[in-house]
Amino acid sequence: SQAEEGNIEYKLKLINPTQYRFEHLATQMKWRLQEGRGEAVYQIGVEDNGMLVGLSEEDMRTSLETLHRMAEKVGADITVLRECEVDYDSDDPRKIAEVLIRKVPDDQQFLDLRVAVLGNVDSGKSTLLGVLTQGELDNGRGRARLNLFRHLHEIQTGRTSSISFEILGFNSKGEVVNYSESRTAEQICESASKMITFIDLAGHHKYLKTTIFGLTTYCPDFAMLVVSANTGIVGTTREHLGLAMALKVPIFIVVTKVDLCTRATVERTVRQLERVLKQPGCNKVPLVVGGPDDAVAAAQQFAQTPNITPIFTLSNVSGESLEHLKVFFNILPPLSNSKEQEELMQQLTEFQVDEIYTVPEVGTVVGGTLYSGICREGEQLVVGPTDSGQFHKLTVESIQRNRSGCRVLRAGQAATLALGGFDRALLRKGMVMVSPEMDPTICWQFEAEIVLLFHAKTFHKGFQVTVHVGNVRQTATVVAVHGKEELRTGEKAVVRFKFIKHPEYLKAVATPDIV
Repeated sequence: SQAEEGNIEYKLKLINPTQYRFEHLATQMKWRLQEGRGEAVYQIGVEDNGMLVGLSEEDMRTSLETLHRMAEKVGADITVLRECEVDYDSDDPRKIAEVLIRKVPDDQQFLDLRVAVLGNVDSGKSTLLGVLTQGELDNGRGRARLNLFRHLHEIQTGRTSSISFEILGFNSKGEVVNYSESRTAEQICESASKMITFIDLAGHHKYLKTTIFGLTTYCPDFAMLVVSANTGIVGTTREHLGLAMALKVPIFIVVTKVDLCTRATVERTVRQLERVLKQPGCNKVPLVVGGPDDAVAAAQQFAQTPNITPIFTLSNVSGESLEHLKVFFNILPPLSNSKEQEELMQQLTEFQVDEIYTVPEVGTVVGGTLYSGICREGEQLVVGPTDSGQFHKLTVESIQRNRSGCRVLRAGQAATLALGGFDRALLRKGMVMVSPEMDPTICWQFEAEIVLLFHAKTFHKGFQVTVHVGNVRQTATVVAVHGKEELRTGEKAVVRFKFIKHPEYLKAVATPDIV
């Protein structure tokens, strides 16, 4: 008989079911939707064993009507993907239909906080995320992190190179909603009134570019720097701290692996962190969290004064003090308040393209963040600039947030948009999709105030650098350094840059950019 797993359901026909049978069918549909994270495919006119029997026109119509009623009951929509005739040399044509059922959560009005996760290789970053989002402690040999790894080479080397996303929810009672109790991402979204999306950024030095890209592109509300108690500040830790500060992302620190070392070692690491944070370049006020009350105070103060830096010490193996971090996440308010979001929503639509995929049966899909305005299914936008500086028209076919369908996207939310048959070759990362009435301008040259964070050589005219501005990442040449011949580490200047390959869409802002 038919497999119980998965989100595909075979139904020979659905004609005038009894009330009891209808309830059973609806429950089954709900289950299939959960299996498919909000989507299920029903094949009508097909027997349980997959044999294509087909239905007469009349039976097919009635079956689709029943399917529609079932979907209505569970709050889902149906779309007939395709109908085809089964040829059995008979006079009356018989059809089978493939139907997509999609449940769109009610407007998805949960609080969505984005937290960038930074830290040196082997700091316990992936393990911490595994423990938070899977809800089970680590066995000390990295079991918790294996659930997180995306690619085979990461499991083999134990290092995360690509940027991955993990979610942690809290319900209205402040209880953690995560993947434990084998919940799906869709169920977490359904039962959470607050969602934390962790953007797990690369820790290894050779992936520093990826880390910068993640920090500038995904506009995190906060950054969580993970430091191992037994090694302290090593490797890329300083650079990660510097990047978060340069980009003005409020940062808090988690010291892991306290089960591996003495109290004195933990305290030495905490003191080392405090010293670095208090340096003139940082000007941070460290706040060590010792208990649940501290965690509550830390969350409230941290949100009000960004120069406060909470420091947590915990173990992913024993679970010691892990609760304090959860309390902190539960209370942590979003930085951009609803008033700012309201104002951004009033503006014209601008979506920043960070990822581009081709999905079978769906076509071209782009991932990114809606910077301003509102975007609805069916919206007509223009995308660009191309190498020649042009913008092309397109239609947003459907929207997905946190792996489930969504009708309306609001400013500040990240999502993937399906663009149907739009030619993928016309797209590249760093493009924007905007309202046609925005009449977007393009730019080859721009000026920016920069601070040289760390650089082996001096920085002068004619120098080539990779420039990151929001989701734009391109090589540019230094055309001029105003008021100075050259820049050294720690110095500030206004610099004029010229893009090398193609023009970009940039907006003038008052914040310095990272080079």
